[in-house]
Amino acid sequence: MVTSVRLAPPLPVIFLLMIHGVSSAGWGVIYSPLHICALNDSTVIMRCTYTYPTGHQIEKVFWTKTLVRDEGEFPDLSNDPEYSQRLQYLGDKQQNCTIRLSHVTLKDSHMYYFRFITNQDKWIGIPGVNLTVTDLQVESPERVTEGDSVSLTCKSSCALTDRATFIWYRNSLKILTESKFRNTLILNPVRREDSGRYSCAVDGHTHVSPDVHLNVMYAPRNVSVLINGSGVIVEGDSVTLKCISDSNPPAVNFSWFKENESSAVGSGQSFSALQSGRFYCQAHNQHGSQRSDAVTVTVKVLGSLLILYTSIGVICGAAVIIMMLIWGSRWMKKRNDTQAKMNHPRPDHDVELSDPVYENVTLLNLMIVNPNWTRLCMKIFHLTRRGCSVLDTVNITASVHLFVGGVND
Repeated sequence: MVTSVRLAPPLPVIFLLMIHGVSSAGWGVIYSPLHICALNDSTVIMRCTYTYPTGHQIEKVFWTKTLVRDEGEFPDLSNDPEYSQRLQYLGDKQQNCTIRLSHVTLKDSHMYYFRFITNQDKWIGIPGVNLTVTDLQVESPERVTEGDSVSLTCKSSCALTDRATFIWYRNSLKILTESKFRNTLILNPVRREDSGRYSCAVDGHTHVSPDVHLNVMYAPRNVSVLINGSGVIVEGDSVTLKCISDSNPPAVNFSWFKENESSAVGSGQSFSALQSGRFYCQAHNQHGSQRSDAVTVTVKVLGSLLILYTSIGVICGAAVIIMMLIWGSRWMKKRNDTQAKMNHPRPDHDVELSDPVYENVTLLNLMIVNPNWTRLCMKIFHLTRRGCSVLDTVNITASVHLFVGGVND
């Protein structure tokens, strides 16, 4: 059988005629378009029509991606395991040779050719359809400064054949943008809240670009002072102040100032205040600085009166303890005498209040329950928190009553 290749005009003329879809013998294939740029995981339609001389009957039609013959014929793409489940022939055996290819991948980037066989001859449409499969990438500056104008571009390796509506995401959330038919996202001015992971996609397609991180740098903001405690200390102690700020990159330089003083009184994120006053800090990074509001530190001084009260309290407590020990000793003696009298009876006589034991107890009771003395000791107790705790009126009164009861027994 004589093939069309032998009957066709010289090679340059053949290519010219095939581009327009005709030949001198009436054979031809027209692809529309000749170049297709498709997104990864999308569906591609390769449209084409073919012609052949009158009197020929179409026996077989198929697509192939190579011009290398296998056992005398080009391999049928529908028999390829990588394509058989994704390729669908939408044409017929008359003039339409359109196909649909689903879930295209980067490996599907090839030239594709339509081949048809009649009862008299064979024909393959050269040069074929050039399919390029691309993914999406976000192009962005690595670091930007707050207030700058920033452009992010959704890029592909080829110009998409179909008109694309671009979608933008920040941290996986869709961003509403007015330039939906453009592949550029403009942030003008960029804010610190714009920091995050950006990706792009095309409406109607499942493919989404990998994330790209936009890092917005800014000067310290929301600078404040954290006080470790109440801010009120005793003379000789100190209180720690800490400088807190929000900045990118984090502030590493801190200065401490006392109000109404021009020179810094300290540095570092933490500062120990030893004196009364109002203190504030200033945080710095390479993009600027900001100062905090001032906080108040109060130092209380303990004077000579407090020292005197402390001494009185110590002496008072010691005196009471000694008197109670003496009273206890005499009470034990009295108890022993009472037991001796029970063993050796003698005429009864009234117990005189002049008895030394009762004199001590009465003196102790009068001293403790005296209002002026009690108020003095309680005042010392509240000022020093020590030295007079043994003079708690309630406890001592109860103790005296207990000891008196013991004597009467």
